[in-house]
Amino acid sequence: MATRDAEPAPTGRETPGNDRDGPLIYRTKLPVRIWHWINALSIFAMLMSGLMIFNAHPRLYWGEYGANLDTAWLVIGHRGTAGFLSLWGFEIATTGVLGYAQGASEAFPPLVTIPSSYNLAAARQWHFFFAWLLVISAVAFQLYGWASGHMRRDLGLKREECSPRHLWHDIKQHARLRFPTGEAARAYNPLQKIAYLGVLFVLIPLVILTGLTMSPMINAAWPWLVTVFGGRPSARSIHFLCAAGFTAFIAVHLLAVLLAGPFNELRSIITGWYRLPDDRLPQEKAK
Repeated sequence: MATRDAEPAPTGRETPGNDRDGPLIYRTKLPVRIWHWINALSIFAMLMSGLMIFNAHPRLYWGEYGANLDTAWLVIGHRGTAGFLSLWGFEIATTGVLGYAQGASEAFPPLVTIPSSYNLAAARQWHFFFAWLLVISAVAFQLYGWASGHMRRDLGLKREECSPRHLWHDIKQHARLRFPTGEAARAYNPLQKIAYLGVLFVLIPLVILTGLTMSPMINAAWPWLVTVFGGRPSARSIHFLCAAGFTAFIAVHLLAVLLAGPFNELRSIITGWYRLPDDRLPQEKAK
């Protein structure tokens, strides 16, 4: 879940390529790499511990009230050994995946939860620890991003990138698995910028604020948060949807890494060095 800070290849920060490869550039700065790994660890731990917390009451509601007898918009449960997921009344059989998996009558199976056996108190300790780690790292990265110019320079959308025609072209290129090459690979494309900005300024703030809204202590100190989100049950629903958004982002991010070349991408996020993909046509490379 990293954001890179590509440099314009100053002297001594780029090595020339050979006949088959592009030049090796220093693309990902140390603060970005540190934030990436802290962020990845925090999000995975929070997702898995959050699923265990969800197992304590696997129902979601909208509004100010939510209990067993209230109407839930999402339910993950079981009838005997048959698991099911109910979404706004539409029911899907999930036996062996959700609701009832490998003999466990829990919404999410032990394979994807922390801890692996039902323990609400331990799950909350894991969740709160990594939530604060996420908050601290996010604030530190925001300060770095604005002070260094990374936000404006690398994540800000240019006027031409905001045009529907430009965005549609970028969507078609990604759908065809045509990733930027040569000099174009130094900078973010519009879809990357939108995705990263969505994580930084929508998902992370929302997941933090809705998490705080579910805390009775914070409710007493900042009652306006409950009003903003329309009640604690609504805040829990939004919190869950943010978690789903993180999951989708991670899945797309990992798929893109695999398709773009995992060795080159991992080298960039571990060492900072990245080899620009050659933009020559196959027949030109063969000469």
